[in-house]
Amino acid sequence: MFNSILYQVKVICKSDFPLNAQLKKICKLLYDAVSYYDWVGFYLVDKFGRDELILGPFVGTPTEHVRIAFGEGVCGRVAEQKKTMTVQDVSQEKNYLSCNINVRSEIVVPIFKNTEVVGEIDIDSHSVSPFTNDDKIFIEKVAKIVSNFIIQA
Repeated sequence: MFNSILYQVKVICKSDFPLNAQLKKICKLLYDAVSYYDWVGFYLVDKFGRDELILGPFVGTPTEHVRIAFGEGVCGRVAEQKKTMTVQDVSQEKNYLSCNINVRSEIVVPIFKNTEVVGEIDIDSHSVSPFTNDDKIFIEKVAKIVSNFIIQA
């Protein structure tokens, strides 16, 4: 399943759509294709030099977290530490920003341009412990594909 989705991500990224439209299409694709991906979104690093993430395109319940400082919550720590983070049970996480009362787990993958984080893919699930190593590898591959088309940093 993941290989066919990766192919579709590549097709979207090679399209003539603007970046935000491409990212929104990728969110929708992932949301529709994987039953336990209950919120899929992109956060992009503030290009004006602040160590903050800005909410980009997403699919799912709206969130109040439209700006997240590096180090704050799971997304902020991923940006700061520059590595994927999987939280299988958010109720056990001390530095967690709740986006929705139904969220039970989260995986966040950084998007790099050269060695700098320029964004992230954030996926929430309403299930506890749904994410496997296959999900991690898959989303990291999506991030790599997307990184080739982001023009920041």
